[in-house]
Amino acid sequence: MTTSIRKFELTEAEAELLPSEQDVEFYAEHGWYLSKKLFSDEEVERLETVSERFYAGHVDNPLPHRPPRLAYWQRHDGPIQRHNDYIHYESAAIGAILRKPLIGAVAARLSGAGEIRIFQSTLIYKPPRPDEDSNVVPWHFDRDYWATSTSERMLTAFIPFHDCDERMGTITMIDGSNRWQEESEANVTSLHFADRGRNDLEAILERNAKFNGAAVRKVPMTIPKGHVSFHHNHTYHGSGPNRSTMPRRAISLHFQDGENAYRRYILPNGEAASYNHDFLVRRTPQGAPDYGDPAYCPVTWSS
Repeated sequence: MTTSIRKFELTEAEAELLPSEQDVEFYAEHGWYLSKKLFSDEEVERLETVSERFYAGHVDNPLPHRPPRLAYWQRHDGPIQRHNDYIHYESAAIGAILRKPLIGAVAARLSGAGEIRIFQSTLIYKPPRPDEDSNVVPWHFDRDYWATSTSERMLTAFIPFHDCDERMGTITMIDGSNRWQEESEANVTSLHFADRGRNDLEAILERNAKFNGAAVRKVPMTIPKGHVSFHHNHTYHGSGPNRSTMPRRAISLHFQDGENAYRRYILPNGEAASYNHDFLVRRTPQGAPDYGDPAYCPVTWSS
């Protein structure tokens, strides 16, 4: 019996789009990287078209059940900022685009990983309502919510469906915060930022900056259509209100390296941390959640 192994290859033109050695050094120092044009206009426009079908109720692969901390906007939630996790799983068309090997190859180059898997994906819609409180995403870093992961090389790609700038409430990085030491692990809760107080998160950022003797340097990412912003799992980031006349549409695509696995982690309050995967993915022979489950965490690049 033979086993089919997917081959991951780039064209010469795609290889030219990978980060240079200088880009990788910049990412390591600053905690973020703005890519070259990785998606064609047609791919980006298809993401928008299919996302509208999803909002209208078309779901190819509904989740078998909803984990307790799932971010999942529904119509009755109204005109707030929308977050829908597992969009790569629930929408076949969006999932196919997000699994584009070039995107995984960029993530691999930045993180130094030999294999890249999707960890999570979230479809985001920020309405043009500057007075809407949910439009402001407070400062946080992704690793804070991934306490059950063993890896320190995880990273996130922010993929807007259009030109995206500060007026639209683009993602904004705290430059160099990926190299900060945390003052305390007492802040780790595994809760999504939407479930935590904005003032609390602002205070944590200021305390950690002071602890590291660092300035809080905010870098709003101006992202042309088809380009992608990447950031390290320890990079503080957030976003402001959408002051434009059109919705800000994007996908936040989280990546894990092939070595990442589940670990049991006890929170400062004495409870065991959990992630949404723990209620969905298959189990390893040892009975732990399998963060390599291809149904939810497909491989998108392997060297």
